[in-house]
Amino acid sequence: MRLLLLFAFVLAAPAQQPGEWDFLSDPSVFPDVHGMLPAYLKSRAFAMLDQRKETISHISTMSDLEARRQRVRERIWSYLGGRPARTPLNARIAGTLDRGDYTVEKIIFESRPHFYVTANLYLPKAGKAPYPAILFPLGHERGAKAHSAWQQCLAGFARRGFVALAWDPIGQGERVQFYDEDWHGSKLQGSTVEHSILGMQSLLMGTHVAQYTIWDGIRALDYLVSRPEVDPKRVGCTGNSGGGTHTAYLSALDDRIQVAAPSCYITSWRRMLESIGPQDGEQVFPFFLRDGFDYPDFLYAFLGKPFLMLTAIRDFFPIGGARSTFAEAKEVFGRLGLASQVAMFEADDGHGYSKPRREAAYRWFTRWLQGKENDSPEAPLTLASEEELQCAPTGQVKTSIPDATDVFTLNLETARRLRAGRTFSPEAIRARAREVTGYETHAGRPLQITSYGHLTRPACRVEKLTLQSEPGILLPALLFLPEDGPQRKPAILLADGKGKAAAASDAEALAGKGYVVLAPDLRGFGETEPALDRRDYFVRNFGDYESAWNALLTGKTMPGMRAGDVTRGIDLLAGRTDVDSARLYVIGRGGAATAALFAALFDGRIRSLLVEGMLSSYESVVTERILQGNVDQMTPSALRYFDLPAIAAALAPRRVGVFNAVNPLGQELPLSRLKKEYAGLPATVEIGVRPREQPFLALAERFARR
Repeated sequence: MRLLLLFAFVLAAPAQQPGEWDFLSDPSVFPDVHGMLPAYLKSRAFAMLDQRKETISHISTMSDLEARRQRVRERIWSYLGGRPARTPLNARIAGTLDRGDYTVEKIIFESRPHFYVTANLYLPKAGKAPYPAILFPLGHERGAKAHSAWQQCLAGFARRGFVALAWDPIGQGERVQFYDEDWHGSKLQGSTVEHSILGMQSLLMGTHVAQYTIWDGIRALDYLVSRPEVDPKRVGCTGNSGGGTHTAYLSALDDRIQVAAPSCYITSWRRMLESIGPQDGEQVFPFFLRDGFDYPDFLYAFLGKPFLMLTAIRDFFPIGGARSTFAEAKEVFGRLGLASQVAMFEADDGHGYSKPRREAAYRWFTRWLQGKENDSPEAPLTLASEEELQCAPTGQVKTSIPDATDVFTLNLETARRLRAGRTFSPEAIRARAREVTGYETHAGRPLQITSYGHLTRPACRVEKLTLQSEPGILLPALLFLPEDGPQRKPAILLADGKGKAAAASDAEALAGKGYVVLAPDLRGFGETEPALDRRDYFVRNFGDYESAWNALLTGKTMPGMRAGDVTRGIDLLAGRTDVDSARLYVIGRGGAATAALFAALFDGRIRSLLVEGMLSSYESVVTERILQGNVDQMTPSALRYFDLPAIAAALAPRRVGVFNAVNPLGQELPLSRLKKEYAGLPATVEIGVRPREQPFLALAERFARR
């Protein structure tokens, strides 16, 4: 979880000081402009959760429950991008540790060709095979399979007559994906950042980083039940935190798991949205709330088999959410005569697989998989070292196995296949882009505009106003009106990712040239930027991570919603009597550039487009290993149908200028690189680099000819 490293959610967000062009940041004018976007997204989510309650109330038969399970499974596999092919595991034992009353085998297998998984198999010495077995997905703690709590729990199961298998998740232990030999570890700040970068790269291709982690778990289960020591009909699954997440996933998706006990994961989305928000990449499915799901659906997908929720009262996963989920599940299963199959254990402690939860898990699995009661306390354990438990000679798959591949490389291969298969017409690109961005037009909805006064400048008058883009979203904007010129003037919408204040000087200069200029704060920019805590490492790495994922959960995207903001701004300009509606132009800069590009694709009234500082392409996010600060630019499944250069081409015969485009780290690309990415485009698309000493005004006027 992102909060394991920095407990930033308890820290006060730094104050945002109003600037010269801000007029809503004063609480006496607008109560909480920085909370507007989060409130809007949560309102959408809560409405979906309320609607879900009605659906769940109708589950009254096992057939209803089976239908719910099928829908959950189908949608999860859809979120993941499909089910990979089962390929040979090529499993081998790399060594064995004798631990006295149990042994540990060090296993390496391939969950996909050349995608190596390092695992530890705990085998009991007492009792008689075949034994019941425990699949043990791991959480995000450092040390991976060697972590003290995991060793204690795995040994505890082995001592009680279970075979138990744990494996290093991607980004952890011997499977660091962004390994740096100089650092002797990840280039990044922990596995959760690795997961989230890989998650955004996967998202663009219509897959999911959890496809890799879940498939590792399913193949680990394949290996576990292949062992002669294991009774394949008596298999349970448990893990904590990220391991609790995957206990819920794997139990929902694989019928071979008969008993489940996720620890420190199950809560409710309502409580999550009210507190810590979405977590790292493999823990959030786009469209999950839109499709009517919540945490209890993992229990329903388990179809009434024994399910124990292990919870911590002082966890950052809200205990109130766990209690509400348990109450709902208990009520549903009670209607079906299955109330005894679901239970909840609370410990008055914090996040982690603590001793009280471990002992509750031992009791649960002993009861259901061994048919007996065992209340004996957990015995002390002398821990094995990380080196003793490692499977690869160097302790890293990447530096030990010459043909080992990684998630980045597999994603890169997928991106290349998708590029080779993309042959979509401009009309098809437009239709697909509407679909994947979640763009909605609000054309026909009356414009609600509120004036907040005006300023007088030498060559223009500046009106301060808000425009309602849609219910719940007000866009603060500056409208620059030339003092002289023809009765009906050309107009420009200038959207800057840093907000209207960053656009003001150029907007004023353009007004001096005779243009009516609207400079809005698109949602999440300028005055409407949420109060982000820059000390939170997810914010530092990705920007407004929470809003981007809250949007995706509800079937929206930030680029799609901001494109809608641009088209509402065009509505405002087109409706003015002093504007020539046949000469409407859009300029998008920085973080607003992608939204401007999509808006031009969706709105034919925009006669030409200039974008500066835009992410050069979505494919660059996949071909570059690291990205930073642009989570709000991502659009799920885009690379299945188009890339940003293809959108620019689809705007023909309208003119498009792409200048000073950047890579996923926000670094400007040289012209030679940019020309390669935009090769083969029509002459209507101009690629360039504006030197910093060259005035922006001259470039803007080239794409807003009168």
